[in-house]
Amino acid sequence: MSNIAIIPARGGSKRIPHKNIKPFLGKPVIAYSIDAALKSGLFDEIMVSTDDWEIADIAVRFGATVPFMRSTETSNDYATTSDVIKEVISQYAANGQSFSTACCIYSTAPFITAKILNSAYKQFVSECFDSIFPVVPFSYPVMRGLKFSGKTINMVWPEYHNARSQDLEPIYHDAGQFYFFNVEAFLKQGKIWGKNTGAIILSELQVQDLDTETDWELAEMKYKLLH
Repeated sequence: MSNIAIIPARGGSKRIPHKNIKPFLGKPVIAYSIDAALKSGLFDEIMVSTDDWEIADIAVRFGATVPFMRSTETSNDYATTSDVIKEVISQYAANGQSFSTACCIYSTAPFITAKILNSAYKQFVSECFDSIFPVVPFSYPVMRGLKFSGKTINMVWPEYHNARSQDLEPIYHDAGQFYFFNVEAFLKQGKIWGKNTGAIILSELQVQDLDTETDWELAEMKYKLLH
């Protein structure tokens, strides 16, 4: 079985300029994703898909490859992760290389570890999933959510008004860190997440969006607590 890690990292981030290589506790944040992939021992190829030469140089310095630069079509604000993955797989195929399994690892995910990657991959293989990714439970029961109706506040689902929080089913959201997937299934379906998708559960301490400077500070605080 041949595995590839694909780390998308375009240069045009808006909210935090050059977010993919912004220092996170002393080193570029993308270095954490590359390091986890390397230490996992799971991949025959660890590549970074970027349109930015500075990102490419840093990626290579930390152990990844950048065999080609990303096209303008997959570098704009409207290109999806699937678009990037399709381009990478196509470029490798044109060079005579194919992979049975891929893992899209986001470049701003410093909480990923080799242990988490190996745990997800083990479940991916043993359960014969088409794909698998990490999820985290919402910190407060979604069913007790509120909404404004004009100036008044009301429950979205009033049938749960008297339900105890501990009696409600946990609901999860995507941790936004990585996705293992079967390449053949991905190309057939055109998407990573399908009917045969599994998940591993992470804690809130292992997950943090990095969209604002406040997010960044919270992530560094969490990372220090974990390590």
